[in-house]
Amino acid sequence: MEIIDHITNHFSENIDVTIKCAESLPPLIAHASELLVNTLLHDGKIITCGNGGSAAEAQYFAANLLNRFERERPSLPALALTADTVTLTAVASDYSYNEVFSKQVRALGQPGDILLALSANGYSANVVQAIQAAHDREMIVIALTGKEGGDMAALLHGDDFEIRIPSQSTARVHELHRFVIHCLCDLIDEHLFGGSL
Repeated sequence: MEIIDHITNHFSENIDVTIKCAESLPPLIAHASELLVNTLLHDGKIITCGNGGSAAEAQYFAANLLNRFERERPSLPALALTADTVTLTAVASDYSYNEVFSKQVRALGQPGDILLALSANGYSANVVQAIQAAHDREMIVIALTGKEGGDMAALLHGDDFEIRIPSQSTARVHELHRFVIHCLCDLIDEHLFGGSL
């Protein structure tokens, strides 16, 4: 029975964090969705980045905008900086892994675009440098973080925005980042293409 209890504990921890998020995050998610929609309505694009599990979430978000989420609709402009292994490895080899996202942001980002930066702990140096590059390019930053928010949270200013998952567990943060992404995709579709809102 120990293994069943161990598995059940994972469910319980997820439920506890989800309840905390349900109490604190809906206004933040709503505001973030409004920023994203405003950017899309003004011909801007959304650029995403992260490492490891956050890289997967960044690519997943971009795919949901470029392809579709839960309804048929036109493609929306989104780009995951994690997907081009040639660029990532070239920059890492010639310069530094810390610059793999910032160099892309400086080349591709435009004023009015949004950088959706993901990190479970907020300390990823390459994501931090991407935020700095986004500021240089006059972009808005939406940071999806966890734990204490790390260096990413400390860098945010002006119109930037943070959605922080209230958990010290990396696994729980990633699980709720995926949930937040689903909410954002749904709200973007609702605002742009009609629905119950």
